Amino acid sequence: MNQNPSVLGRPSSSKRRLKDLLLQSDNRVCADCGAPDPKWASANIGVFICLKCCGVHRSLGTHISKVLSVTLDEWSDDEVDGMVEVGGNASANSIYEAYIPEGVSKPTPDAGHEQRSSFIRSKYELQEFLKPSLRISSKQKRQSLPAADGFRSSSSTQKSEGLVEFIGVLMIKVMKGTNLAVRDMFSSDPYVVLTLGQQKAQTTVMKSSLNPIWNEDLMLSVPQDYGPLKLEVFDHDTFSADDIMGEAEIDIQSLVTSALGFGDPEMFSDMQIGKWLKSPDNALIEDSCVNIVDGKVKQEMKLKLQNVESGEIDLELEWMPLDQ
Repeated sequence: MNQNPSVLGRPSSSKRRLKDLLLQSDNRVCADCGAPDPKWASANIGVFICLKCCGVHRSLGTHISKVLSVTLDEWSDDEVDGMVEVGGNASANSIYEAYIPEGVSKPTPDAGHEQRSSFIRSKYELQEFLKPSLRISSKQKRQSLPAADGFRSSSSTQKSEGLVEFIGVLMIKVMKGTNLAVRDMFSSDPYVVLTLGQQKAQTTVMKSSLNPIWNEDLMLSVPQDYGPLKLEVFDHDTFSADDIMGEAEIDIQSLVTSALGFGDPEMFSDMQIGKWLKSPDNALIEDSCVNIVDGKVKQEMKLKLQNVESGEIDLELEWMPLDQ
């Protein structure tokens, strides 16, 4: 999540403009596969996309497609301006899908991951369907359309060799905090930041609470060479740097290996399939089991925050394969 604490608590005209744009008829289906009711967007390309296509867009890297949730993420004014400037899916597709060659089919909502990935990479990364006059000869420089055509260029400091291959999506429900540390006069304004690789996601700020209840869903893509999920709690300050309120590292290996080993969880009844054990070397308060629940792979955990005088955080993780 890409939240800006300086605008928290203030009515967002940008959010309203984004939702108005989403209500346009062409934006009510995914720009890439036509699935109804897309809840995600590529902020730098200017299209609304579904969850399945969202996973492929994330694998392209943020220098090609910066994926944001329409409902969960905080958008900057510039990001919303860019979406409005493009005009939505129909306008973007009139450029990105101007010349789809014979033999190439646009994926349908139920298309497999391989077909979906091939089309989206050809469309945005390689830009094979552009008007010939807009095509860029060097694949290493194929980052975005020229700004003269109404599309915002990606940052020139990002390089295509930084692409990361993802193996799945991690949905993290930040449920609550308990007995968090005091960082203001008598209380704190806590929020949680989750980091996995180069990605970050952030909850909203809870004003004046040492026992906040977030029940907030965040999402991070899991790279092939994943490490621990890092959790940090901060106290939001308006006029100074935010103070740290503790941290914890989460080993997601038991969740990922169990999920990949069992394949389609919908084929199994509710059962335990893995466990992350409490030890002096980790932040677990008690053993954390990986379970199949209603056809989904989930893991609940209670964490004692480290490097701080007090505080606990309750989470629930859910594994989602890219081809789900």
